[in-house]
Parts: sequence; structure tokens; C-alpha cells
Amino acid sequence: MKRFERLAQIRTMDPEQDATEIYRLTAAYEFPWDFTRALELALYRTYAVPSIGRLLAETAELTDRTQKRYDDTSLLLDAVVEHGFASEEGRTAIRRINQMHRSYDIGNDEMRYVLCTFVVMPKRWIDAYGWRRLSRHETVASTVHHRTLGQHMGIKDVPETYEEFEACLDAYEEAHFAWDAQARQVSDATLGLMASWYPRPLAPLLRTTTLALLDDPLLSAFRYSPPSAATRAVVRRAVRLRGQAVRLLPPRRAPHYARQNWEIKGYPNGYRLEDLGTRPVPGVRGCPVRHTGPSAVAPGE
Repeated sequence: MKRFERLAQIRTMDPEQDATEIYRLTAAYEFPWDFTRALELALYRTYAVPSIGRLLAETAELTDRTQKRYDDTSLLLDAVVEHGFASEEGRTAIRRINQMHRSYDIGNDEMRYVLCTFVVMPKRWIDAYGWRRLSRHETVASTVHHRTLGQHMGIKDVPETYEEFEACLDAYEEAHFAWDAQARQVSDATLGLMASWYPRPLAPLLRTTTLALLDDPLLSAFRYSPPSAATRAVVRRAVRLRGQAVRLLPPRRAPHYARQNWEIKGYPNGYRLEDLGTRPVPGVRGCPVRHTGPSAVAPGE
């Protein structure tokens, strides 16, 4: 297979009817490393919304059990990509996601914003750092895939096009990004988790590298001191060079899913999708009320 042969295959498919299959080809074959990094950034951005950051701090899932929360989120979302919405695995993953969200007071606007990050951040990352830019077919397919995910999660007023997702994300962040001490705790814990994947002496360098990839509104919301312009330039150039190097490699012959990522540390003996995630009990910290946002119902429930 030649380097651009899979892209040619994708362009023969219908981005509406074959959305999840195109998304799977893009995420698992063309850009698995980039999608992992971009979705990490997507979830990380949500902490800068105080209502989201505070809730995550109150549950302690991202401060006391950071690795488990990272693993569970990655595995549940990726099960839908690997197996599809109609599969038993996909239905189980969505059911677990919905069961968790129902246990908290999460508004529709917050849910829709998080969904927007899943659509927008991978495209922005790949267009900036990937070995090629996303095609229009891939952009539309990602939009349709996540629009379908939003419908399965009961999210209302989901944007229709990529441009609408992007406008929704930008407007929400401009209106809601703000400082919150508890959200900063979640952010620090997440940066600490990422650093823990590498030898301890590299931790300060990895923190600086991560901050160099963040934009100013995000840094400001968490009150992090921005890295110097020179540091940002070096880090971002290094990531772009990685993409250029990948472009010279032969295309991937086998898919790479999130469950294969070495950053997934919590399940060395395997896992069952139905056991992943949290199981909050009303009245316990982080579970003050039942969900009052959209009626999130997984298919088949």
C-alpha cells in the first residue's frame, strides 16, 4: 500500500453513510498517535470551564484516581470507534457513559461543549502537527460520528456541521473559561499523570513541553506562566518535525486502538467494558443530585 492509498480509499466512501468507518480508518490507521494527543487535549480543555473542573475535583476521580479515569475514558470512547454504535461493545460503552453522566448535575450546554472538543481539537491538532491535513471527507465523517454519539447520549441542539461545532466551541470557551482553584487541582493532577509515564528526572521538561502546546486562553484560565516564545517555537517545531518524519514511513497495515496505548496502565489483566468507569452513590462526595440535563439513554435501554 502506498502512503496516500488509504486516503484515496476514504475519498471513495460516503462521509455521511460511512462516517464511523471513515473515522475508524482515520483514527486507528492514519493518525493513532495524533488522535490520542488531541483527545487528551480535548478533555483537558474542559477543566478550564469552572463548573466542569469543580465537579471533576469534587468526585476526586481526576485527582485521587487520575490514571483510572484516564484509562476508563479512553477505553469507553474508543470501544465505539472500534466496534461501532450497533455492536454489543458499542452499546455497552455508551450505556456506561450515560449511567455515569446521569449521576451528576451536568447541563446540556456543558455536555455539548465537551462533544465539540472531540470534533474540533483532533482536526486542529492534525492540521498543525500531523503528517498531512485532514481531508474534507474525514472532517465530515468525524462530525457525523460525533453527532451520532451526541444523539445516543441524549445531548440536545447538537451542531450539524464542523463549522458549527467549531463556532460553538469557540463561543463557549470565550464565555466560560475562567480561574477556579479546584479546576486547577484537576489540571495539576493531569499534568502530573502525563509526567508519570516517563522517567522522573524528565518531569519538569515534560510539564514545560505540555504547557508550550497550550494556547493563551487555556494558560490564563489555569493561571500558568506562559513558556517563553522560544520554548514554544522549539516544542511546536519538534512536534511538526515528527509529523514530517511519519509522512516518510510506510502506511500502517494494522489498526491501533486506545486499548493498545502504552499509557493505559490500569488493566494489565484485561477489563470488561461494563466494569469501567465510576459508580456514584447519591449523597457521596461528587454525587450531590441526579442528572438534570438531557435524557441520556443508550440504544437498547
